[in-house]
Amino acid sequence: MVKKKFNIVVAGVQHAKYAETITEEMNLSAKARGTGIAKRSPEYIITKMKEGKAVVAFSKEGEWAGFCYIEAWGHEKFVANSGLIVSPLFRKSGLAREIKKGIFKLSRTKYPNAKIFGITTSPAVMKINSELGYYPVSYSDLTDDKEFWKGCQSCVHYEILKSRDYKNCLCTAMMYVPKNQVQKPGTRLRSNFKKNLKLFERWVRLKKYILLNRKKSKLKI
Repeated sequence: MVKKKFNIVVAGVQHAKYAETITEEMNLSAKARGTGIAKRSPEYIITKMKEGKAVVAFSKEGEWAGFCYIEAWGHEKFVANSGLIVSPLFRKSGLAREIKKGIFKLSRTKYPNAKIFGITTSPAVMKINSELGYYPVSYSDLTDDKEFWKGCQSCVHYEILKSRDYKNCLCTAMMYVPKNQVQKPGTRLRSNFKKNLKLFERWVRLKKYILLNRKKSKLKI
């Protein structure tokens, strides 16, 4: 199967007409995965578009194909690339990787000194992140902005995060640190992670198994 080609552009007010479709697809995707994401309204998505803090993807025929936006935390010391969504029509086409590259580039342009982070349960997203220079970190390395963690309240696993005092959950935290801030230990960790990605993915599956079994055990009590 030949991969489709797409146009990925910085979103603007002219793309506001897609906001409702984007939020609907975000919610449907979260339900299908059995997880949750920070619920956003069409108005919030439009604000991101107006601010130039989002990218939108289209097929060569002009159909809406995907979206992702930027959120800044901790006085712009941290940036999260959030709300990645691909239209069902274009999934498994490599588009998610292209959108991630586009929003990463936009983040580096708007916030060149910020650390870029994300939390995910998807091995595919972890692989894309590693290609961009992200590596695993502990939750304590992320922003301590309470508003960020409020976004996890819509996830079905929020009680696990809460019970772990916001220090661990099923999601894996990953971060990109600008080169002028990277210390030698971080450089080695990033290199080792890339070499042992499959081993790390097995560890993530084991972590999920342990945490979910603990949750089930507590429900039985």
